[in-house]
Amino acid sequence: MIAMKTLALIVPLAPLAGAVLAGFFGKQIGRIGAHCAAILGVLVSFIASVLIFRDVLSGQTFNETIYTWMTVGSLKLEVGFMLDNLTTTMMCVVTFVSLMVHVYTIGYMHDDPGYQRFFSYISLFTFSMLMLVMANNFLQLFFGWEAVGLVSYLLIGFWYTRPTAIYANLKAFLVNRVGDFGFILGIGLLLAHAGSLSYTEVFAKREALAALTFPGTDWGLLTVSCICLFIGAMGKSAQFPLHVWLPDSMEGPTPISALIHAATMVTAGIFMVSRMSPLFELSDTALSFVMTIGAITALFMGFLGIIQNDIKRVVAYSTLSQLGYMTVALGASAYSVAIFHLMTHAFFKALLFLAAGSVIIGMHHDQDIRNMGGVWKYMKITWFTSLLGSLALIGTPFFAGFYSKDSIIGAVLESHLPGAGFAQFAVVAGVFVTAFYSFRMFFLVFHGQERFGKRAEHAEHDHHDVDEEAHDADHHHGLAAGEKPHESPWVVWLPLVLLAIPSVVIGAIALEPMLVSDYFKDAIVVDAVRHPGLAEFVEHHVEHGWLTMALHALLTLPFWLAAAGVAAAWYCYLVNPKVPQWFAQKFAVLYTVLDHKYYMDRFNEIVFAGGARLLGRGLWKGGDQTLIDGLLVNGSARLVGWFASVARFVQTGYLYHYAFAMIIGVVLLLAYPVYIYWLR
Repeated sequence: MIAMKTLALIVPLAPLAGAVLAGFFGKQIGRIGAHCAAILGVLVSFIASVLIFRDVLSGQTFNETIYTWMTVGSLKLEVGFMLDNLTTTMMCVVTFVSLMVHVYTIGYMHDDPGYQRFFSYISLFTFSMLMLVMANNFLQLFFGWEAVGLVSYLLIGFWYTRPTAIYANLKAFLVNRVGDFGFILGIGLLLAHAGSLSYTEVFAKREALAALTFPGTDWGLLTVSCICLFIGAMGKSAQFPLHVWLPDSMEGPTPISALIHAATMVTAGIFMVSRMSPLFELSDTALSFVMTIGAITALFMGFLGIIQNDIKRVVAYSTLSQLGYMTVALGASAYSVAIFHLMTHAFFKALLFLAAGSVIIGMHHDQDIRNMGGVWKYMKITWFTSLLGSLALIGTPFFAGFYSKDSIIGAVLESHLPGAGFAQFAVVAGVFVTAFYSFRMFFLVFHGQERFGKRAEHAEHDHHDVDEEAHDADHHHGLAAGEKPHESPWVVWLPLVLLAIPSVVIGAIALEPMLVSDYFKDAIVVDAVRHPGLAEFVEHHVEHGWLTMALHALLTLPFWLAAAGVAAAWYCYLVNPKVPQWFAQKFAVLYTVLDHKYYMDRFNEIVFAGGARLLGRGLWKGGDQTLIDGLLVNGSARLVGWFASVARFVQTGYLYHYAFAMIIGVVLLLAYPVYIYWLR
């Protein structure tokens, strides 16, 4: 048997090795060698993760330091792994989805000149995410946190000659810096008062930390620390108002949209708050803040999905909304439910993103759903898997998304924290909204009148060439007259099928272990006395099993809201397409607000970007020009010049002047001891 420590090292290092081979030796080993190295690395990581998961289920856990980087007094800066049920669940999800994305990339990026570079990036991204979830201390957590941000910057801007891609990756990078500033402040507060970066040591002191106040205020120290940590999660997990980067990140290739927005980067914040549950449980204020932010995101980001016409952006706003649901669950102390939805969402959202990419291939890189219709006849595998993913997304009974989403709604309805009333309304109303925009996209893409085979009237495309001008000169986007969509190659549709299976069955399989039994054990801490919502929901609705829960749901409000959303989408976009036009005209002001995304981009440009420009200009004028150039550089030069101008008066060039100066110097040296003696 391979030791757990060895397996733990293999999990992150195998994708790293694939990234190095594909990145540094891509030209030597060629395209086939690059994708084989990357896929093999992730496959090995997935197998090792499954082996560790099996050991952890049998009762073995691992929490050890692998390498001590530095010791400063009593503070140790270490690299270590904590392998428990929470970590291994994340490891399996991340590596499986990443493996599917790697295989899918062979077909999707087949003609791209940056083929090897892309495989290197996605393998490096997988390594970074694994280091984050496997960490047993805040230092390694922060390393993985920043690493996934850095690699996402490279991936979103993969087509680096496109101004929109450069704008999108800079936007993602800068918005995440806002969140990360709060994140590092939270870590710093815990370090300053707990004296350690180890999870175990900080959690052991949580009662003492809860008794402290933030210096100079009457605020609870733990409340401030938890809110700061959650601000970091707001950036990574795209919560309002730090959500603005995620829709624009669709400028990256579709495989990375699936990887970033399904199982990895955007779920880092959800995982982090769940891991910090021992701290959050001691602050109702922090939990209420988390719940309120999640509720705003879940409902209002769903509204934006209704008016989107880019197929990838519809799925992106769906991701925002579902991340809001997970965050609401965290605020309701239903951490296990949040992780449950994270897992089911990873499968069906990766499926929907990759299916969208398959449609884009079939439509010759046209992404506008207004140019589609009737595609199901030509892409039956993509159609069927998209249907399964959409049904899972809207919470259809017996599908994976139903069990996790319904559990979130139930846990929130049982919550009595401040802000729970609004959260209850948001998650219930969001059911209708989710069903409406999901099947709006599904019906417009796969059913109804065929609208392709014409020159595209709308400019929403997914380019596959670094030289965009040459690409546009040689290739049109969208199907030409007489052309029909075609099913994608097997390397594209096989991952869709493999992701569709867990999108249907994983919810029923994992429901009782994750919610009824003590699956997470000590990895997640819930104060059932102060926050009994989840326990009450499980007792009344989950303990009777997955079948009873699904059958009972057929009589509940969320099911009928979801059915109404599907029916409304069917009527508006297949039966009577004039209805959406009437709404757009009748409620023009509301439509304009939604079309401008609540003007949050404009707000961020004025407040954050404008503030950054003012700060940068101030640092440039005051710091660079005045202090550095004016005082330190030019000032020191002027000082040397002044000293030289004075010193030159004694540099006459006459020998007798120098001899006279030497005599005066000797006299002063001889007189100094006499002067000292006289003073005594």
